[in-house]
Amino acid sequence: MSELPKTFDPAELESRWYQHWEANGLFRPERDGADPWTLVNPPPNVTGSLHIGHALDNTLQDILVRHARLKGKDARWVVGTDHAGIATQMVVERQMNLKQQKRTDFTREEFVAKVWEWKEESGGEITQQLRRLGCSMDWANERFTMDEGFSKAVLKVFVELHKQKLLYRDKRLVNWDPGLGTAISDLEVETKDIKGSFWHLKYPLADGSGFIEVATTRPETMLADMAVAVHPTDERYAALVGKQVRLPITGRLIPIVTDEHADPELGSGAVKITPGHDFNDFEVGRRAGIEARDMLNMLDTKARITQTSDGLIPDDLLGIDRFEARKLVVARLKEEGFLIPHVDKDGEEHDAEPRTIATPFGDRSGDVIEPWLTDQWYVDAATLAKPAIEAVRSGATKVVPKSWEKTYFNWMENIQPWCVSRQLWWGHQIPAWFDADGTAYVAETEAEAQAQAGEGVALTRDPDVLDTWFSSALWPFATMGWPENPDPTLGGRYPNDVLISGFDILFFWDARMMMQGLQFMKAVPFRTLYLHGLVRAADGQKMSKSKGNVVNPLGLIDNYGADALRFFMAAMESQGRDIKMDEKRIEGYRNFATKLWNAARFAQSNGISASTTIEAPEANLAVNRWIIAETVATVQALDLALADLRFDEAANTIYQFVWSRFCDWYLELIKPVLQGEGSEGVEETRAVAGWVLDQILVMLHPFMPFITEELWSKMGPRDYELIVAKWPMADARALDPSAAQEIDWLIRLVSEIRAARTELNVPPGARLPVFVRDASGETTARLGRQEAALARLARVDQASGEVPAGGSLQIVVDEATFVVPLGDVVDIEAEKTRLAKAIAAAEKERDGLAGRLNNPSFVEKAKPEAVEKARADHAEKAAEAERLSAALARLG
Repeated sequence: MSELPKTFDPAELESRWYQHWEANGLFRPERDGADPWTLVNPPPNVTGSLHIGHALDNTLQDILVRHARLKGKDARWVVGTDHAGIATQMVVERQMNLKQQKRTDFTREEFVAKVWEWKEESGGEITQQLRRLGCSMDWANERFTMDEGFSKAVLKVFVELHKQKLLYRDKRLVNWDPGLGTAISDLEVETKDIKGSFWHLKYPLADGSGFIEVATTRPETMLADMAVAVHPTDERYAALVGKQVRLPITGRLIPIVTDEHADPELGSGAVKITPGHDFNDFEVGRRAGIEARDMLNMLDTKARITQTSDGLIPDDLLGIDRFEARKLVVARLKEEGFLIPHVDKDGEEHDAEPRTIATPFGDRSGDVIEPWLTDQWYVDAATLAKPAIEAVRSGATKVVPKSWEKTYFNWMENIQPWCVSRQLWWGHQIPAWFDADGTAYVAETEAEAQAQAGEGVALTRDPDVLDTWFSSALWPFATMGWPENPDPTLGGRYPNDVLISGFDILFFWDARMMMQGLQFMKAVPFRTLYLHGLVRAADGQKMSKSKGNVVNPLGLIDNYGADALRFFMAAMESQGRDIKMDEKRIEGYRNFATKLWNAARFAQSNGISASTTIEAPEANLAVNRWIIAETVATVQALDLALADLRFDEAANTIYQFVWSRFCDWYLELIKPVLQGEGSEGVEETRAVAGWVLDQILVMLHPFMPFITEELWSKMGPRDYELIVAKWPMADARALDPSAAQEIDWLIRLVSEIRAARTELNVPPGARLPVFVRDASGETTARLGRQEAALARLARVDQASGEVPAGGSLQIVVDEATFVVPLGDVVDIEAEKTRLAKAIAAAEKERDGLAGRLNNPSFVEKAKPEAVEKARADHAEKAAEAERLSAALARLG
């Protein structure tokens, strides 16, 4: 047994133990014949760094992995990084810009080589940061979505989906980022409310009989308008349906059509339709019979005005940026009399009505996103979604919390084609080759494509790459050796046991893994999908760099240790709720670790060392039988909470047991026994205390791996490290009702006496006599057995005979009344007066807060945090008034 330092210092031992675990292969110990248990980590971007969401997500995963490992399973936590096409290409291009270089100065192959070079030198910083958090991942088999084996799987899936007619090329609208020059996913679009304008325009009828009014926030798009839509039931326009308007500026003739997208209650009820530049208009256009190939496009890849296929945009507008074109279009409309002025409340005219407009921005470029009509590759997500929907309905995959099922079904049942191509150089280049006529030949290799096209046919490979979500959707099986491994269960690791994910990527990643897993493995990718919430700022706001409220988890680890941060995450993770950041709570959990450290030091100083048995030692003393039973009950509760993925309940269970039952009560209760060296029960108590401390270290290890491993190593010789120890047995035979009743009685009695002493201002050092009335034979026997503990913990000595005259406090526990004379230590009348004043003050504050809370105006209009504080304060004052009233009543 190595003596523990007086002070607990997390930093040194965290670094030392992680290196030890990893160097000795303890994250994947050899366990022939053990049941496989598998979890895949959502692969973070290779460019990324650890943020607070990662800290939550990975803490929850590591708790489950360490628990499974302690249960004796062959637990594997698959780890790797995502190549992050856009993010990585941007990082490398920025570095090139510093050297006055551009991507286009190099060939594609040269640029990709530079990206690989960056990846080897600087990529993967986050993997080192995950180590600091304590993540027990399978680093020996770390994967990368661009590694050779994974890339083969990606290409095979693309080719197979194409063969099955589930992947095709189509012309549709995409989110186009003009700054990056690529299509991006919805997840990469950040919508912001900005101050903008709402212009009202006149579109003259082609027959000269009048005009129809439309409104828009993007007047430049009228250069590519192809229709005006009105609601089919709108009588105002019934006579105009089928007629044409002649657009200002371009002179294009476009029809007036009916469509339910037009809302008669909004504006004029007529809507301009630009199917090539608006997602809603695209669908309206298709319903009106306009094929995608015939829809007009007025923007180039940089969002500059380009000529439409009908050649009607005036030359002086061509090549101009979209926002500059907006000003010119508005000016020309006004000049030609087609702009309807907005009249404000003061009667003044303006070109447009001011509006706050939800505007999409690229989250990386910061540019306004344009819906843009372009040829891309699409996956038939609707077909793939059907078995994924059924898998959740049937329970093949269980979603926790269950409330997310409705959201999942709603999205999957209304799913749109999935655009999987991106206009980048870094990523999996699409395995499609085109001939001179534009016919595509899809194959895993160029040779196979050439064979399809025929000898002598010149082929050019598609320059685009695949969306990173396409490749990461294969993560649960492509990381396990598919397609080379023919075993449909991949050695018992597919389906994975559980997936931990933020709800914000339910559709982008989780649902797509369901679709691809069922399509290629004919089974769900994971048996359970656990969706956690967001970590928010202390005031409940979403964290963002612009708000300046982002919390750095590495800074928290520096200040409080990884164990404290991990325990905070687990304790606050309540199913279906977001987490509010609370640094004071993290500090509190660091104090919890310190308390455990000091408990181990107490054990060492009293001859308590590592247990030599997994089963509980034999025990005769009630206090030892009680703590053994409490330990077993804690194991049972912990197993149940973890099985139900109730992380907060699991953390609270072990916290309460360690802090309250073990440290505050058991260690205090056994001090008289341990101090009586050579007396009966000393060796028994040391054996039991050592065994309980061992069980605590094992149970707490998934939550706080570093401190528990350190204490495990210091309490005596061990055959193995804690990380590969054995989970405690929840043996119900160890439950002992009689011992539990006796010690629970003792705890209640001591607690009542302590509370009364505090409330009545009894000096802490004062020893008081206690007289017992109406005690049963069992209570009398307990008083005899627990006399030393009662004297030490409550600072009272049992007395007999008549109670001395003067004031006294009375405490009732079960059938017995305990009378403690106070005349010699407390001025009874002065104490009664003090308590009465304190009660009046507490009741006044309680009633004032109740008045505010009963006022609907306050509850409805005040900030939620103000209402919540008022409720908490009211509960506190009500409890205080009740407690003080009980204290006054005790004085008689």
